[in-house]
Amino acid sequence: MAVPRSRHSNARKNSKRSHHAKKPRGIVKCSSCEAPCLPHTICQACGSYGQRVVLGHLQPQG
Repeated sequence: MAVPRSRHSNARKNSKRSHHAKKPRGIVKCSSCEAPCLPHTICQACGSYGQRVVLGHLQPQG
């Protein structure tokens, strides 16, 4: 079985992980109400997905 000859330094180990940082979320505008929302999700403001209205306007209960 192969065994490494020498230990990898902390700098070398951490430089391999330099691309593992989280990327910022891509926020887009809703096509019907122009509210900011996440792509490929139902808009929380108007309940539409693309050009279709999927959810009726959400009413608070109570």
